[in-house]
Order: sequence, then structure tokens, then C-alpha cells
Amino acid sequence: MRTLEEVNATLQIAKLKEEDLQSVVHCFSFAENVSSEDYCLMELDETLCKHIEDGKSLVIRGDKNEHAVLCSEDKTYDLKIADTSNLLLFIPDCKTPDQFPEETGSQKLIQTQISGFSNSYWELRRCRPKLKKLKKLLMEYPYEGPEGEQEREGAKEKYTMEDLQDRIQASTKELFAQLQNIHACNIGGYWRILDSDYEIKLLGHVTQLVDSESWSFSKVPLSVCLEELGPLEPPEMIEHCLNCYGRRYTNEAGEIHFSLNEDKVCRATAQMLLQNAVKFNLSEFQEVWQQSVPEGMLTSLDQLKGLALVDRNSRPETISLLRVEDLPEETQDRFNCLFSLREKWTEADIAPYIKDLCGEKQTTGALLTKYARSSMQNGVKVYNSRRPVAT
Repeated sequence: MRTLEEVNATLQIAKLKEEDLQSVVHCFSFAENVSSEDYCLMELDETLCKHIEDGKSLVIRGDKNEHAVLCSEDKTYDLKIADTSNLLLFIPDCKTPDQFPEETGSQKLIQTQISGFSNSYWELRRCRPKLKKLKKLLMEYPYEGPEGEQEREGAKEKYTMEDLQDRIQASTKELFAQLQNIHACNIGGYWRILDSDYEIKLLGHVTQLVDSESWSFSKVPLSVCLEELGPLEPPEMIEHCLNCYGRRYTNEAGEIHFSLNEDKVCRATAQMLLQNAVKFNLSEFQEVWQQSVPEGMLTSLDQLKGLALVDRNSRPETISLLRVEDLPEETQDRFNCLFSLREKWTEADIAPYIKDLCGEKQTTGALLTKYARSSMQNGVKVYNSRRPVAT
């Protein structure tokens, strides 16, 4: 530890004037057994700092083969190490000049020990949750109805919410939203995804009942549905189907009703038809599709954004199944995949397949500018890959 005389001698060597400096001098020294591995620094924005100050937690998630992410209750952040050019010192109870009273006169020397140091810190950047694995896990054991459960009794491929939180790199709010998006259902404490054929079967029961009772699609009574369809399927599955394809509300008499969503019902019917063929003649498909949906509902190709791809250049025009959920999760991989399927895309065609990649305040146009090259073809702007793509 230096004395005041040694400090002043150092000032002379450095050609610094004593009157130009603060009257209080910190003399730093390293404590015993100090290591850069003792501490880890993390940079937090105001929102996350307030989150911690309120006593809430942050969780790091990721398997050994995945890049770690940090999650709050409702957001996901990418974790990256940022190096610093200056060594960062950890000094407990260190005071800054503004914390000392203004004093005139002789210098005051304070001996201060350094308890740790680091030349890097964790930098947080808001990122999209990594949800692709969720459906893959739940598809290990899809729910096929009560009969299917009896046949596969004792199977272990089931997950609680806690299990999914351990495996999926997303905040709890983002995870729950995705469970609803893929129509997952909590059965006996485990989250399950319905087998596609079984889900269509449930929807068929509901729409046939609506048709036979001559109900309006906006006024479907829950109690009658459960009473009429209860002998065919578990009541909780009927209600789950109504929740997936309709909006729940209570009428003036206090009875629970559902308003079926035309777009969702038509979209589900189209997926059922398309998954049975590689390509469909577009005009024939539209005719069969309209005949397959409940009477009174109107089909439209706008209902199939992110689900099916129309080829206007083929003769005859065709349509094929292409679900955005089946595409790669990383941005560059997504574009590589899309450009391997089709060399040139219009913005209207490609937008539904890249919309989910957009960050906060980012547009599909900005993504296309970064990852694609534009050109004009027959008076229409089209986009192709910036790099060679293996087909």
C-alpha cells in the first residue's frame, strides 16, 4: 500500500499538478486470491433493471448444444459476450468524488481493495423466442382421443409446463401463447397437441351440429354442444375445439356461447385437403374446398397465408402445402430454404413466410432488403437470393 509521499512522487513523475486533482486519493490494491472467474457482469436496460429491483427473476435457458438465452416473464434475450478494452474492477463501497464533502487543505488517502475484475460482460439483445422445438416435442405423443390413450397407456413422452420451460428457449408468456397457437391442450397436467385427424374430427362434429340445428355460426351454445356431442367425444375436447376455432362470450341470459371464426375453419379444412396431395390443380382445389366447408362459409386464398403456396406460372395453376411452421427458425436458413423452393418471389408471396422473423419495429421489406436482391420481371418487383442456393 502506498503512502501519501509515494503518491505525490508518482504525480511528479507523471507531470501532474497536485492542485488540479481531487483532495481525496484512492489507493487500490488487489485482495488475496482474486480471479476474473469470481464474477460475471451483465448489462441490463432500464426495463430489466426494474424487473430485478422488483424482486422478479431472470432465467437462462438452453440445452448443451444450444446458444444460451435469458428470459424474463414475457421476453427473450440473446446472450453474447462483449469484450472491453479496459479492465473492469469490482470495488465494494467505492465512493465517487461527488460523494465526498468539499474540503480544502491537505490530501486525504483512502486504501481500497479490489475484490474482482473482468475484461468482458454479457450483452443482452432482444430476440425472437425459439419455439420450433415445442411442436416437435409434443408431436412425440399426440392426443388421438380416449381410445388412443388406452392403446398407448404407460407412454412417457409427455410434458408438464415445467418440463417445457426447461426445454424451450422462451419466456413463460411466449411459451403459453405458442401453446395456444398450435392448439395444444392441458390433459391431466400434461400439455398435449391433438392429432390432426382427431382435431378435424372434433371440428366436423361441431360444424355438423351447427348445420343440423340451423344455428348461426356466431351463436353456438356451449351447453347444447356438450349435451349433444358428449356421447361421441369427451366434453373437455369439444370445449377445447370451440376455444380453438371460435370466440367465447356470455350472452344477456348468462349463457356461454361461441362465435366460430370463418377464416380458421376454412383454413383447417384447406390444410386437411392439401396434406393428402403434393400439388393440387388450383381451380379444382378451390371448388372442392368450397364444397367441404360448412354451408354459409366462404373460402378465400387470403385465408391460406403462411399455409399454402400458389404457383401462377404453371399451367394449369397449382397450389401446394407449405406451412411456415415447417421452415427453419434462423433467418438466413429460412431464406435459403425459400429460395431453394422458388428462385424468385413477389413480396406478396414471400411476406407470410418471413413475417415472424421481423424484430421489434422491423418490416418484411427491411428483411428483404438485407437478405434478398430485387429486380423487375414483367413489370412486377421480384426477389431472389443474394448468394448461390443449393437446390
